[in-house]
Amino acid sequence: MPAATDTPAAQRAARYALAILALINLFNYLDRWVVAAVVESLKKSLQLSDTQIGLLPTGFIVIYTLTSPLFGTFGDRNARPPLIALGVAVWSVATALGGFARGFTSLFIARSAVGVGEAAYGTIAPALLADSFPIEKRGRVLAVFFAAIPIGSAAGYVLGGLADQHFGWRAAFWIAGTPGLLLALLVMLVKDPPRGLHDHVAAISLDKASEDVAPAHWTDAYRDLLRNRPFILTALGYGAYTFALGGLGFWMPAFLERVRGMPRSEATVTFGAIALVTGFVGTFAGGWLGDLFLPRSKQSYLWVSGIATLLAAPATYIAVSNPHRGVYLPAIAIAEVFIFMSTGPVNSAIINVVKPGERATALGLSVLVMHLVGDIPSPPLIGLVSDHSMLERAFMLVPLAILVAGGIWCYTAWWGRER
Repeated sequence: MPAATDTPAAQRAARYALAILALINLFNYLDRWVVAAVVESLKKSLQLSDTQIGLLPTGFIVIYTLTSPLFGTFGDRNARPPLIALGVAVWSVATALGGFARGFTSLFIARSAVGVGEAAYGTIAPALLADSFPIEKRGRVLAVFFAAIPIGSAAGYVLGGLADQHFGWRAAFWIAGTPGLLLALLVMLVKDPPRGLHDHVAAISLDKASEDVAPAHWTDAYRDLLRNRPFILTALGYGAYTFALGGLGFWMPAFLERVRGMPRSEATVTFGAIALVTGFVGTFAGGWLGDLFLPRSKQSYLWVSGIATLLAAPATYIAVSNPHRGVYLPAIAIAEVFIFMSTGPVNSAIINVVKPGERATALGLSVLVMHLVGDIPSPPLIGLVSDHSMLERAFMLVPLAILVAGGIWCYTAWWGRER
């Protein structure tokens, strides 16, 4: 079996899968964050409050969270490329429909529907990539995949800001949504490798990781995962991390415009450019470091994630509390480098700590946990505090959540160091 995975055809298929899935992930986050670039235009055009604005990503995340375990279960038992293609097509259409919204309700429904499509993709794609590449390359492979997050997020800010400036906020949704339909066709050409294909070569996760088939009943998979302490702790840390990232990503352009006095187009483009550069650097650095230290510690992915996230907390505090441009802009950049360093390693940690036949289910359950305590409550909570106080004070929740995430991941790595 190992020899078959090293053939030129298998390597080409793996590289094609990585290229297409990373490109889809880029548009995934472009679609997700384009709304953040047009917050102030939406507020004025549709006469929305900050609380209503904050509920827009929450509607998406609620649906995404509730449907992710369902698609995770499907992904462990069915062909994966067709499920991914379905998800990409659904979210693309839903994004474009947001451009036709006439008020809060219609916009909320359209944005919420995006979550159905992303659930089919986000839970299945990382598991498929884990089965396409050897274990010792997973940190770097998932770093490439998750590097699409800052690139896509930055593209959402920049495209949304420019489209809003030149054509209006409705055009931003239309432009963001349509490319996904082509990607839905291209993903059908991705090969679906056997589950656990490379885990037979060198297992580094649980002793039972060689069980590469899904359990006989879907409830058995959830029973295993709920008894898996490293998985639960890692997912909870991901929840605190996602609370911070969701609030920071959604409200930062409005924060720069409203609190720091930047013009709207400059705020979206500036934050988008920072996210692009720092995300690219941070994501690849984290994936490389996780693989580098893997021979020394099987907890290397968690150590990299935890330490980098702890370092991000003080930089984030400075970024949201210091009013001087020469201080807060470099602080944002430093904070985001450390924040993005964990994106590849923490997902590698989740994948490696569960059975190959339960990976999509594990990713679906981790989505449920991390969003339920993460970016479901954070944007509206920040908006609510802002409505009753000020946005600058509301932003203090972000560095606190980052500190909690880093602490949980470091504790989990320490707890599992001898296991």
